Amino acid sequence: MVDTNLFTYENILRQLETGRYELGYFRIRFYTEQGKPVNKVTDTIEPFYLYPSGGTLRDKTFNIVFYDSRFDTNRGFKPPPRQNDPGKDALR
Repeated sequence: MVDTNLFTYENILRQLETGRYELGYFRIRFYTEQGKPVNKVTDTIEPFYLYPSGGTLRDKTFNIVFYDSRFDTNRGFKPPPRQNDPGKDALR
């Protein structure tokens, strides 16, 4: 079984399939160290917010953690269909 709380590109995509989309961002969660997402199991999981209209990931206080053009809809990113809302575009 895949632990989707590990911070990887693939797990961001997995979480977008089931994550909540509201107010222009997806709510996702990752293991953290000192508030930064990490690709290892830790005692802490924190919320993050992915803004696909700009390709930015923000932390729980909405500070920018990183930018990645692979998640930027202005550069062609299309979020995967959401499992909890099949057949509908998450950005509608």
